Amino acid sequence: MFGIVRPCAHRLGDALKVEWMAHLCGLCLALRADHGQFARIVTNYDGLIVSVLTEAQTERTPQGRRTAGPCPLRAMRTAPVARGEGAKLAAAVSLVLASAKVRDHVADGDGMLARRPVAAAARRVAAGWDRAGARSGAALGFDTAVLVDAVDRQTGIEALAGPGTPLLTVTEPTETATAAAFAHTAVLAGRPGNAAPLAEAGRLFGRLAHLLDAVEDQTADAAAGAWNPLTATGTPLTEARRLADDALHGIRLALRDADFADDRLVHVLLAHELRTSVDRAFGSTTCSHQPGPYTPGNPYAPGGPAGPGGPLPPEPPRRDRRGLIAGCLVWAGLACTCQMCCGTHEDPWSGERKEGLCSSCDCGSCCDCCSCCSDGCSCCEGCDCGCDC
Repeated sequence: MFGIVRPCAHRLGDALKVEWMAHLCGLCLALRADHGQFARIVTNYDGLIVSVLTEAQTERTPQGRRTAGPCPLRAMRTAPVARGEGAKLAAAVSLVLASAKVRDHVADGDGMLARRPVAAAARRVAAGWDRAGARSGAALGFDTAVLVDAVDRQTGIEALAGPGTPLLTVTEPTETATAAAFAHTAVLAGRPGNAAPLAEAGRLFGRLAHLLDAVEDQTADAAAGAWNPLTATGTPLTEARRLADDALHGIRLALRDADFADDRLVHVLLAHELRTSVDRAFGSTTCSHQPGPYTPGNPYAPGGPAGPGGPLPPEPPRRDRRGLIAGCLVWAGLACTCQMCCGTHEDPWSGERKEGLCSSCDCGSCCDCCSCCSDGCSCCEGCDCGCDC
């Protein structure tokens, strides 16, 4: 999966984590239902925001959820998943996004794609995803031609860009594409008044996605001799950070102008999590879930009465253990989908929560509320993360 909005479970809290997973699984299943099993590989974190936005503008109904069957990514457990037009639009957008990603890698000659036969096969796959996305989008009244056109224009703009070219000239196609996708959620939700502010939020989100991708890839691109917008235009990181911060602020202002039925998950993803994504890309992220110095409110920290050498913190209640065969099947699923090493998962037999072998929490402050709550947002109302913001 790819995308710049990769929320941490610690920050989401239990309630919003369930909602986020419902949209993620809903996107994956919508891709499978309409385009086959192979299409599920284009599931991405940014595409599901389209589904979240659509649902946030409508009143929740029982028809908006269904119970999905066991899946290895959920430790072979069932779960409620989102369904409906929002998930279908997210699937269409994700197909075109994935097509653009493949085309970009082909153009750069990354890895195996430097070989002509592999590149030709990748182009055919990308073209198929374009057609599939167009069919799904048309069924929802959304013309994906604006997305495909943006991808095509991107190549020409990059070929002409050089030192002194404004960076926003390079990010414009991405901005236009995401603006169209965000705005169409207002059409699906029956809130035409939201189209303009959501288009603005989408435009700035696209700018951020392009900027952060450039920042994260700059060193690798330089080593590989690949094209990078920051290097090509001579844009320093300080200017890229300024543009990113301006985009963050603009997204928050745009969201305030939109009318939502329930904007809690939207606000967390497009305000707090985007801020964390920017901090992560520019190397200014810290984790708040490591033991800190001992205080009366942190007795399990080193030096505290319950720290190393003291009594252990109470363990959460455990579920009934699975049998040997069922546990082995779940273990195989977790291993094959990388959850065993790179994600937070439940022990296949005991159900106990485990951190992946290579996982690292990138959380900032537990809610990161201070920067926007002071402006009058209501993100902390009903927050169940356990902090006192």
